[in-house]
Amino acid sequence: MSSRWIAYLYLLLAMLGAGSTVVVSKLVSASLPPFTATAIRFGMALPLLLILMYWRGSAWPRPSRHDWIILLLQAGAGSVGYTVLLLAGIRWSSAASAGVLMGTLPAVSSVLALLLLRESLQWRQGLALLLCSVGALMVSVRTGSGLSFGRADELAGNGLILLAVACEALFILLNRRLRQPLSPLVLSSFLCGLGLLLALPAALLEWQGSWQVSTAALLGLAYYAAVPTVLGFVLWYAGAARVAAGEAALFTALMPVSALLFAAGVLQEAIRPSQLSGMACVLVALLLQVLPVRRRAGPAAGVGRGRAQ
Repeated sequence: MSSRWIAYLYLLLAMLGAGSTVVVSKLVSASLPPFTATAIRFGMALPLLLILMYWRGSAWPRPSRHDWIILLLQAGAGSVGYTVLLLAGIRWSSAASAGVLMGTLPAVSSVLALLLLRESLQWRQGLALLLCSVGALMVSVRTGSGLSFGRADELAGNGLILLAVACEALFILLNRRLRQPLSPLVLSSFLCGLGLLLALPAALLEWQGSWQVSTAALLGLAYYAAVPTVLGFVLWYAGAARVAAGEAALFTALMPVSALLFAAGVLQEAIRPSQLSGMACVLVALLLQVLPVRRRAGPAAGVGRGRAQ
């Protein structure tokens, strides 16, 4: 098998693992409160990341005060905020709806970049944002005798999931503000450790003397820590190192698709036509943002496409 096809396999498996997190979150949220589940997840993943760093011979850098602040903000938003909001939201929503909403991440990132960093919004990004808005609206629509929205708790759950996506988008934007570049493995280890420290105080406040924790929840957290968090990291960067950035970005479109398939296959959720319509909108929006822009024929344009490919 060629190196390119091996890379495609790695990226495919990484996105399948990412899509499975919505199913795991649904199982975990039924048994554990969100901060407690988040702390357990990071507590399980951190030793695995440290072992991986030791095996790779990665050295611990010494971030500046500025970078420590950025890392704390990233851990609060992208590690703790994302996980807690997803766990809280999916308790009221469905895994299928969560999968579609998570696919809006690139569009939400573009909006935050416009609002916080004053970056320009290109027409493709604007169209992608419109499609994602329609897709997010469709997952809350019920069809029957007429169009109507779902229950209030389901709408609240979808809102929390969108806030989780916004936290992940903020994490991506904050990463640009780091003055000292960190390798993905070192960054993941830093954020996992900081996320554990930030989640522990709130987890202690959730303690009520005893828990009835299901075996499925504990196995789900172990899976969450080992597969999407650690193995997903290894697979994604191993695949991304073998292909162009544009090719790797295309595989992100598989994440909401795999989430929808897992929701139907594992949780036996009935997939509504409105959710499929929302998925179609989100996929088109993703492709608009990751596909390279074709330029008019000419010497400069030809060179540009060659580099992109």
